[in-house]
Amino acid sequence: MKERKRPFKPIQPGEVLGDELDSRGWTPGDFAEITGKPLQAINAIMVGKKAITSEIASLFSEAFGTSPELWLNLEDLYRKDKV
Repeated sequence: MKERKRPFKPIQPGEVLGDELDSRGWTPGDFAEITGKPLQAINAIMVGKKAITSEIASLFSEAFGTSPELWLNLEDLYRKDKV
């Protein structure tokens, strides 16, 4: 079976997080306070050093009004593209 090429390169989820924070005028520190996660964890996600887990996806979805699946799918596509 021939491998199917992707029409786009998946975006690192931290970039999407940064865009969402910018659009709301929030800093990473603000978001850490909103989600209850340490600032170091938020920064690590933003630079791609920490993966988005189901717990984190739930916190992000609650803060942004999205679904956890959005964040988990972004993470999954990004990690699969890296291998």
